[in-house]
Amino acid sequence: MAKNETAATVRVRLVKGLRGVQSRHRLSVKALGLNKLNDVRELKDSPQVRGLINTVYYLVRVEE
Repeated sequence: MAKNETAATVRVRLVKGLRGVQSRHRLSVKALGLNKLNDVRELKDSPQVRGLINTVYYLVRVEE
């Protein structure tokens, strides 16, 4: 089961600060659970999460 579980998750890291960023993009980063620079979250790989990542692609890095 662990193998299947890791395949269905995605690691997201905040690599750029939120200063000067649109408020909608700040909310998207907060929805991903990222607060500080270099924060990492392991999230379930779903279309909703991928949409949030695509919205703030220039602020985050996906580590699969």
